[in-house]
Amino acid sequence: MKKQTLIIASLFVLVLLFVGGSYLYKNADHSVSSEKTSALLRPYAYVLGNPNAKTTIVEFFDPACGTCKSFYPFVKNILKQNPDKLKLVLRYAPFHTDSYYVVAMIEAARLQGKYLEALEVIYKYQDKWASHGTPNIGLIWGFLPEVGIDIEKLKDDMKKPEIDALIKQDIEDTKTLGVKATPEFFVNGKPLVKFGKQELEELIASEL
Repeated sequence: MKKQTLIIASLFVLVLLFVGGSYLYKNADHSVSSEKTSALLRPYAYVLGNPNAKTTIVEFFDPACGTCKSFYPFVKNILKQNPDKLKLVLRYAPFHTDSYYVVAMIEAARLQGKYLEALEVIYKYQDKWASHGTPNIGLIWGFLPEVGIDIEKLKDDMKKPEIDALIKQDIEDTKTLGVKATPEFFVNGKPLVKFGKQELEELIASEL
């Protein structure tokens, strides 16, 4: 009987520790420290929404990431619902094989005023070129003209050192901020602690 009581008491203590630990973690301040703020926001990063909005969402994404593709329309819809209050800053975390070159394509398309067009067509055909383990980014060349992108100019612009420097800086910033998976979101410097669309929506709502 004493042994059974001891087991029940131990389980009760463990549950208390788990609940207490979860509460403390959830309510702790996980905000990016002031010395890392520059790694979160770079002046060259592409911005959607109101550039003067008081609430800033920073998303680190990989164009080969299926979850990033899934979140893209979701976040755009939140921006659409809050046109004056929100801005989205897009940063790169090219973790998948050859994603570095896909990011270079997006940035080179930006020089033609086709940033979002390139991103969206790359997401649109992601299941064709970004198959797991064997990506074939050569297929992307055939998709980009669909949105009016000049492929020859794009290939030349991809070689620009400023594009290479930009991508390397983003990769360095993922290391500084501890970004290890995509998409990774920060809202006004606060990371999305528990990942999920509802959790992201709640975090954004708390900062509006």
